[in-house]
Amino acid sequence: MRTEVVGHGGVRLGLRVEGAENSRPIVFVHGWAQSGACWAAQLADPALTERFRLVAMDLRGHGASDVPAAGYDDPVAWAGDLAAVLDFAGPGAIVVAWSYGGLVLADHIRVHGTARLRGVVLVGAITEIGRDRPGGRVGPLMREHMRAMLSDDPDIAVPALTEFSRGMVARPVPGTQAQALLGASLSVPPAVRSALFRRDVGSEDVLVRLDKPTLVAHGTADRVIEPSTAEHSLGKIPGAVGRWFLDGGHAPFAESADEFDAVLRQFAEEC
Repeated sequence: MRTEVVGHGGVRLGLRVEGAENSRPIVFVHGWAQSGACWAAQLADPALTERFRLVAMDLRGHGASDVPAAGYDDPVAWAGDLAAVLDFAGPGAIVVAWSYGGLVLADHIRVHGTARLRGVVLVGAITEIGRDRPGGRVGPLMREHMRAMLSDDPDIAVPALTEFSRGMVARPVPGTQAQALLGASLSVPPAVRSALFRRDVGSEDVLVRLDKPTLVAHGTADRVIEPSTAEHSLGKIPGAVGRWFLDGGHAPFAESADEFDAVLRQFAEEC
């Protein structure tokens, strides 16, 4: 099912929803220049949809959501957007945050605390951003293509985004899925792709007061976000548990969907 909610400042946010309405909610937050469609394997997994209500949001400026001119550097805007989605999903949600989605989740906790949360899953996630921030270290693939991916010249941006999409995974994924990841990146306006990086914020104070069960999942061969970011989160979040996907890339939910879903299901049931 496709629907929408109204986030901070009246921005409409697109949602993909699967599972019974009265089930325990799991909210999925995607990464930079992607959309809620990246969680297609999870939204189609009966082992998840029969037990939980799955809600995958499109961040502002991405997917089916509005593309406002401002708010991309404002923690309050990101926090308000996620709060609106959590209110829609229902109380006690588990939030699965991938890549830049981890920063959005950190914004929400910074502004609103953890009352809406039952648990947290960080997947290849950053929790802070800016030069020399240990919770936001990007890998060689991001560093190599960053400048080109932000260009508004398609002759520069499209090849870079293509190589970036290919390099996100360390194992083969179906061609349609690979093209969907690239298509999502291309659909995000260059101005939005750039705006998400115009921030400098630390989150150590947020991580140390995260008082909900937390799973930190990361591929050991992630070339987008350094595995050291996962180690940073594990070292700061009280009681956090790590789950390493050996030789896995940046998107374990896509390249190792069965394994990822089993891990997520077990964590959600334990929560």
